[in-house]
Amino acid sequence: MPPLPDDPSPPSPLPRPWRAWATIACLVLGLSLAFAWVAGWIGPARRLTAPRLVDDIENGKPFPGFRRAHSRGVCVAGYFEPSAEAATLSRARVFRQPRTSVQGRLSIGGGDPFGPEAQARVRSLALSLRTDDGQEWRMAMNSFPFFAVATPAGFHAQMLASRPDPATGKPDPAKMAAFLEQYPEAARFQTWAKSAPWSSSWANTEYNGVNTFRFIDAQGRARFVRWSMQPQAAFEPLADTARQQAEADYLQRELRDRLARGPLRWDLVVTEAAAGDPVDDPSQPWPASRPRHVAGTLVLERSEAQATGTCRDVNYDPTVVPDGVALSDDPILAARAAAYSVSFNRRERETARGDIAKPADSKGKEVKP
Repeated sequence: MPPLPDDPSPPSPLPRPWRAWATIACLVLGLSLAFAWVAGWIGPARRLTAPRLVDDIENGKPFPGFRRAHSRGVCVAGYFEPSAEAATLSRARVFRQPRTSVQGRLSIGGGDPFGPEAQARVRSLALSLRTDDGQEWRMAMNSFPFFAVATPAGFHAQMLASRPDPATGKPDPAKMAAFLEQYPEAARFQTWAKSAPWSSSWANTEYNGVNTFRFIDAQGRARFVRWSMQPQAAFEPLADTARQQAEADYLQRELRDRLARGPLRWDLVVTEAAAGDPVDDPSQPWPASRPRHVAGTLVLERSEAQATGTCRDVNYDPTVVPDGVALSDDPILAARAAAYSVSFNRRERETARGDIAKPADSKGKEVKP
């Protein structure tokens, strides 16, 4: 065989692994910067972040081991049964199986886990529904019918403006006036807080998911919705005198007495938006004429202390939704998820190391464990 001629083409260049390493390094750097930005470690000074928001909720006086907001409450459990109409609104599994187990939490507004329950203006209901296919739907609802402001910045400003003045024990009128001038939508909430009757029980209170979500049906059609849990128990007002004289754990005692007599029920009422309704602003209520549907019934059968109950280690993040339910562009939703996460991580670390706040005695001293 004659010898082969020499190959005239130049040799192939050696592989350059540094290019791959450089790409990976850029990705890691980018993710690190994004993480640092979200955490508030970089960027403009005093930028509003979830850690800063929770810091300001704590106001230098955290209650270790407890939620930073809605700190006082009890765990509850029961089930949910859908109506026949529910499956036409959304393909969510919870609307297609006969019954879904529920665990949740009833609470009051505020960051004091030992505050008097009857005097809390806001009451809340959080739920976790787990279906037989492993999906979960978490809800976080409140007794007010709409949010005070439209943005996380507005909520932060409201919190700072409403802090009691050390000299008077009440919010500074000048700061509140400046807040209302910048966020005039909050006037509607103030009117509600001053005029709405106080209910006598967690059981006869309506709880509203004031944020907008989307329901997606089996055909893939989407509609904007808000929902409420409307009590089947008749509303009973709590008079001012009774509220002032009530024991600190008034709502928990009242709840136990009611549950001893039988389960408690709420109807899940879904309201559809019409074209042009605000779907990214929870401070704007929709007209009462919008279509409403009873999508099922929540039944609560028992309660237990939050210190040892199943709700203690649950973060009721309202952005946890199943297939058939989707989020809207409401900025308050994302802010709630971020702040709840910070609060959850802080209290879980505190609980793990046994750093849990104790109630103060009548002289203001901490009671030893």
